[in-house]
Amino acid sequence: MSFFSELAHQYIDGEWLSGGGAWDIIDFNPFNGEKLCSVTVATAAEVDRAYRAAGRAQTEWASANPYVRRDVLEKAARLVGERGDEIAELIIDELGGTRHRAEYEVRIAQEFLRDAAAQALRPSGRLLPSLADGKENRVYRLPVGVVGVISAFNFPFLVTMKTVAPALALGNAVVVKPHQNAPIAGGGLVARIFEDAGLPAGLLNVLITDSAEIGDAFIEHPVPKVISFTGSDRVGRHVAATAAGLFKRTVLELSGNSALVVLEDADLDHAVRAAVFSRFLFQGQVSMAANRILVDRSVEAEFSARLTDEVSALGVGDPRDPGTRIGPVISEFQADALTALVDGALADGATALVRGRTRGTLVGPTILTGLPEGSPLLEQEIFGPVALLVPFDGEDDAVRLVNDSPYGLSGAVHTADAERGVRFARRVTGGMFHVNGPTVQDDPLVAFGGEKASGMGRLNGEAAVEAFTTQKWISVQHGRTVFPF
Repeated sequence: MSFFSELAHQYIDGEWLSGGGAWDIIDFNPFNGEKLCSVTVATAAEVDRAYRAAGRAQTEWASANPYVRRDVLEKAARLVGERGDEIAELIIDELGGTRHRAEYEVRIAQEFLRDAAAQALRPSGRLLPSLADGKENRVYRLPVGVVGVISAFNFPFLVTMKTVAPALALGNAVVVKPHQNAPIAGGGLVARIFEDAGLPAGLLNVLITDSAEIGDAFIEHPVPKVISFTGSDRVGRHVAATAAGLFKRTVLELSGNSALVVLEDADLDHAVRAAVFSRFLFQGQVSMAANRILVDRSVEAEFSARLTDEVSALGVGDPRDPGTRIGPVISEFQADALTALVDGALADGATALVRGRTRGTLVGPTILTGLPEGSPLLEQEIFGPVALLVPFDGEDDAVRLVNDSPYGLSGAVHTADAERGVRFARRVTGGMFHVNGPTVQDDPLVAFGGEKASGMGRLNGEAAVEAFTTQKWISVQHGRTVFPF
């Protein structure tokens, strides 16, 4: 299947359409610059059409037998498995992801679909006691209605699926606006999977467009009740403020500045491997990536030597080459920004243990150390293959450094004593923290999200039920009520 030629369209009310805008979004392969496809942008009128279609279709879908919803989600999961190789090829071309990373995304997305299928059959209400005799309190969980989804480019197929799948399973309709760097993996491909799985028309719509064309129409439209956004904290603040003014609920998965902590009793070989995965997966273009690697000063020299050896050996180049671990970043603009960031840090006194070369969109891995405390670089998200190595003096100092960030998404601590690791994790302000593992983790059953500038709300499992349903109280009085006056 030629995904790029077939799916480079708007998908509205079950139809593949050309956008009504006056300009095109061009989808490029970030490694070789090849044009993959072009899509004429959707206009505000098409935003309205998509949301209206979703609103019409959602009423019948919400009242459908939950087994019908389950069957659609299960078929979608099977289709992802059957088309896994083709989807991985698409991810490699559109995003510059290595084959290992592409296959990882496909595999996890399929697991999220399987869990969403099960969610369709989970309990949808509770019966609660009452202060009044003869009174029955029923609390129903009902779909919110229509969910607007704005997804990111870095794991677009997974990020879109982990929102769309549970929202549909719980009886909602969805309108998706994928990132313009991933219009097919994050948009058209998702629509095709559900179309082929038998999802009724109108329940899932995909709009490939940009705020330069539609402004805030995607957020401000009166139909969606929840806006789910994945992206930077800067844009997330605007989404939150705009939605709040209209009393819309938001689920915000935003930037991170994760730390991987190595205590003095850690298994250093394992900690090094976890650090390399946590920092350099998909060229570091992951919100959970370990920007900062914090190491107890007593083991700093040994750990640094092992880390330097591992990172220096990472293959950089064509993502289709099985030996490549570091492929291209998403654009030359991003590559230039990362190069300038490293140059600035070195000029300010940092030392490069490893300094990667930049060639077009290929940015070799870099490890910087010796940054002065308070350096702005230690507080920001670095969306690229640049690691900051920071020594600390004892556990309390490590906790202080981890928390010294405006973000609170993910993190990890490595220690020989797992319960010591749990105690450490409980002292950290953040949504997710892992003991003896990487900072980059996701699981369909476990609440996913951050604190501080890393977002609001949670996804996955029961958290998705909270995000995409509302509660309605219906009381039933059996017999006569005794009124208080």
